[in-house]
Amino acid sequence: MSHESEFNYFEKMAHWSFDEFGIHEESLTDWDLYALLGDLATKESRILDLGTGGGEKVLTEFPDCAEILGTDYSPKMVETARQNLAKSGKNNISFKVMDNLNMDVPDEHFDIVVARHTCTDPVQIYRCLKPGGHLLIRGVDKYDCWSLKLIFGGGQAFNDPVPVSITDYENVLNAGFSDVELVPIYTREFFKDRESFKSFLSVVPILMDIAIEGEPLDEDLLDEYIAKNTIGGQIILRRAYYGLSARKPSFN
Repeated sequence: MSHESEFNYFEKMAHWSFDEFGIHEESLTDWDLYALLGDLATKESRILDLGTGGGEKVLTEFPDCAEILGTDYSPKMVETARQNLAKSGKNNISFKVMDNLNMDVPDEHFDIVVARHTCTDPVQIYRCLKPGGHLLIRGVDKYDCWSLKLIFGGGQAFNDPVPVSITDYENVLNAGFSDVELVPIYTREFFKDRESFKSFLSVVPILMDIAIEGEPLDEDLLDEYIAKNTIGGQIILRRAYYGLSARKPSFN
């Protein structure tokens, strides 16, 4: 997703949640971003979360620590995050609008930087991490929902010559990080019926430029996919993500 498309998408989705689709997810890979974050963080840690969205994960999945700053390119998303924060009663968390490609944070301030399903600039992340600090990325890869994209003939990253996971991996290495590891993540999402599945596809960017925000979805192609990917009465969507972990060396 381009930087501009990402901004427009998240501005539109600021006030709805994936929970409304009743999705059941099954993980096929044991790489868990939040488990790794919990292992790395201490009570004194300062954590930066890029692409924080409505702040739900920061408020429910992040460890208790000294400081958490959640940032998002979308002002509407940050507004939603602040509303969610006000309901939580937590006082170690703050949110701000920030462009990941033009980061406005202090040098060598954070112990951990987390980026979830968003664009990043590893050089700027490296700068804001303390020596010995850690980077954790979870992203959507090119072959996410690939059988669906093949039927529709397009979608997010469909024509990318190089998967974004490889690009991220190389950029993190070139930025000077050490202990860089890239892990493919596979999950399956189960939808209870055609209506919930269709509604999901109308708002998420999987089929970008094909079916999003009111554009008509080809019903015949949708039925073709459902016929080939229904088990036990549930529609299956096969997801392909990637996890990336790295460390800033403790010395220059």
